[in-house]
Parts: sequence; C-alpha cells; structure tokens
Amino acid sequence: MSRKKQGKDKAEKANAEDEVSKNSGPTTNEILPAQIFDEYQCSGNVKIDFPSLCTLLDIEHIPAVSSKQSLSSTPGNEELDAEDRQDQINTAPSWFKPCLQVELESENPLSTKSMKISGWKVDEQIARVLHKMLPSLNQLQSLQFWQARLTDPMVSSLMSTISLCSNLRVVKLEGNPLPQQSYHVLLSQDSTLTHLSLRNNRIGDEGARLIGAALSTHRCANKNIMSLNLAFNSIGDAGSAHIAKGLRLNRTLLLLSLSNNQIGDTGAAHLAAIFGEFALTHEEVVERRKLLLEGAQSPCLEYHQIPADQLHSSSSTSLSVSKGESKSVTKKKEASKKDEKTAVNKENPKSNQKSSDVKVAQIKSANPGGKDRLSSHEDYLSTATNEAELVETVNPLLGQSVQYRDGELFLPGNTTLTSLNLAGNRITAKSLPLFLTSLEMQGEGGGLLRLCLQRNHFPPECESYVRIKELMAFSDPLEYNSSEHREEGGRGC
Repeated sequence: MSRKKQGKDKAEKANAEDEVSKNSGPTTNEILPAQIFDEYQCSGNVKIDFPSLCTLLDIEHIPAVSSKQSLSSTPGNEELDAEDRQDQINTAPSWFKPCLQVELESENPLSTKSMKISGWKVDEQIARVLHKMLPSLNQLQSLQFWQARLTDPMVSSLMSTISLCSNLRVVKLEGNPLPQQSYHVLLSQDSTLTHLSLRNNRIGDEGARLIGAALSTHRCANKNIMSLNLAFNSIGDAGSAHIAKGLRLNRTLLLLSLSNNQIGDTGAAHLAAIFGEFALTHEEVVERRKLLLEGAQSPCLEYHQIPADQLHSSSSTSLSVSKGESKSVTKKKEASKKDEKTAVNKENPKSNQKSSDVKVAQIKSANPGGKDRLSSHEDYLSTATNEAELVETVNPLLGQSVQYRDGELFLPGNTTLTSLNLAGNRITAKSLPLFLTSLEMQGEGGGLLRLCLQRNHFPPECESYVRIKELMAFSDPLEYNSSEHREEGGRGC
C-alpha cells in the first residue's frame, strides 16, 4: 500500500509542476537556443566556451577540446625546433576523431596562443561557434585549418572575424580546395595577417591571379604580409606571371614559396624580371602623377618632402613629355634628390642603415640560436610577429629612385623579397641565366638572400645553377645552402 501511495503522490506532483509551467511560460532552458547563443558572453576559456556554444546550437556531436601548454614555455624544451613541435601536434592522440587542438601560452586557461582544426569538417554551425568565440581570445596568434572543408563564404566570413582578433597574425589554410578560389580575401588591403600558408589547396592560375592582385596593383597593396606559402598547388606559367605582377609594387613580403607547382621557363622569366628595374605601365604612370598631385596638398610628411619643382617635373614626365627640355628637367630633379639624400644622411647617419640588415634581423628574431631552417619558416615565423618590427613603407611609385629615361619611367626591382622557393617545378636551364643576371645586379640596398631551385628540370652541375648557389651561399646570413641535405630536405616551404 505504501508503494502505491508513493507512486500516486509522485504523479500528482508531476501534474502540478506541469500546470505551473504552463501558466508561468517557458523556463530558461526552453528559450530558443539561437536567442541564448547571441547573448552568450564568451569568457576566453576555449574548454568552456566551445562546448557551451555548441550546446546552445543543439549540435549533436560536439568535437572535444584538447589543450596543452606551449612547448616553448616549458623548461627543458628550448632546443626543440619548430618542425619538431609541429610534428608533435600533428601526431596528437586525438587525430582519429574531431578535436579542437588548443595550445596555451601558460597554465592560464585564458592564454590560448594557437588553435588548430585538423582533418574534420567545419560545417555552418561550427563556423558560427568559431566566429562567436575567436574575438574573445586576446592572446590568440595562430589559427590553423587542415582539411577542414571550409567553403568560400566561410573563408570570407572568417576574414571579417580575423579583423576583430587583436593579436591574430598567422593563418594556415591547407588541404582545403575552394571552388571559387577566394583565398585572396585573406590578403585584402585591410588584412593584418603577417604570415599566411595556403599549401595543397589546388590553387590554379585564376586563384594566383586573385592573389597577385591582392599583393599589389597600381592603386593599392597589402602592407602587412611578410610570409606567403603557396607550395603544393597547381600554379603554372600564367599564374606565376600574375604573382610576379603583384610583386612589382609590394614592399612588405619577405618570404615567398611557390615550390612544387607547375611553373616552367615562361613563368620563371616573369619572376626573375621583377628583381631588375622595369618600366612603369601606363596605369602606374597615371597613378604616380595622381599621388604626386594629391601629395602636394596633403599634410602627410612623405608627400611634403617632395619639392614643388620635382612635382612639376614628375607630372610632366608621367605624361611622357616629348619636349626637348624634359631631359634637362629630369637631370635637375635627380641632382636635387642626391643633395637631399646627402643632407639627410649627414643629419642622421643611422637612417642610412641598409634595408637588408633590417630583413635579416627580422628573420633572426624568429630563429634565436640559428638552428631552425628557413625551409620550415611557415612553422616558426609566427613567433616573430610580436618581435619583428615592421618597417613603414612608402608607395614605390613615389620613391626617389624612379628614373626617367628614353621616354619612360623606370623603377628599380623588388629588393624587399629575401627568400624565393621555386623547388620542384618545371624550370629548365634556359631560365637560369635570367636569375643569375638579376642576382649579380643586386646592390647593397637589399635583394634575394635565398633562392631555391632544386628538383627542377636541369642538371645540378649546370654552370648557371652552380654560380647561383655560390652567390646565395655568400649572401645568405644564416647559411641555409651550406648543406645539400638541408636544401633537399625542405618540406616545400
């Protein structure tokens, strides 16, 4: 009798609670998940925020969060190079199931330094969670996606979220082909990324065209990117020409990898040409004149440094003046430039520091002890983001090195790029003299410190190639070419 009575009491109590809930409206747990999701305040602790946000969106199978402390901050691991650290992350025991890998700067759960999604699909719901959570990670420096099957809209949306992440400078989107090849959005003019890896994405010539235009056009240029990895794609001669065009006026990119693509002699010739002086196109000449005219009325210091007589003569030459006095005007302009440069150097000797020294310092700051190889720069350069001070650049079209000759304006070649990797392509011995000529003409103001051409279609004993290796061994401050094993052992950086 007592059991029956207890059962009856429970039933009556349950009915009473149901009646109360009907009269009082929905409880907190019954509110639509989307409404709570938008109001959720992220704490910056990924282990708490990620599953909580997934739950609010009714995601059935929530990926686990695996966190560990950064090896670089753990005593006794100082000598582990970046490649070893990356291999340890890749072989984490959670690889066989969806797992959000988090690397912490310290024991503080709010010190997320790196996040990686490896080998599992990011659907619309997971993407929504990431967009909500990422801005709260104040110390996040690196974000990696490997075979995450992101879509073009997801990448575009990701770029808008990256702009809200104060310290995020490194993005790796690898093994993730996009139908519309919209990788260039990560290199937009407003992008704050300094290191971008787009390996193994089947990027073709159209994708390379978009990336080249993002690096620079006659009107705008990316001013932050330092390292760009395009290895293991499908970029051919046409795509290589587009990348070379983007390097004409880009003055921030230090390291570029085009290894293991489909670049032949035609594409290689375009790349070799950007290291030597080149004539400005009509569009570039018109843009230069426009900038000079605008600069005369701008409060910007770099424009005010242009004297009125130079502005007049530059405007005239930008229209390819055929009058006889144009040559004399140009000579006066060049003489005044030399006088100004001499005066500046006398006032401030430190300002005469070579740009190549600055670039070497940036690379070394990412490699204390000199043990890491540049062939794995995509693994360790993220640590240099906060240490390497970016040099503010002036539009090359306004540079004092622009020369008027034979009815055209000429600009010195790109001296900012320090490392170019073309290993594993289809380049023959025909293109080597072009690179050799560019290297031999490099002055003291900068230029290539490393050029990788191994595993192409020419014999290693080729005379031009041997000479190129000699020049690189002499100019390379970190002696990357001192060992053939190191050169051949690169992972396609």
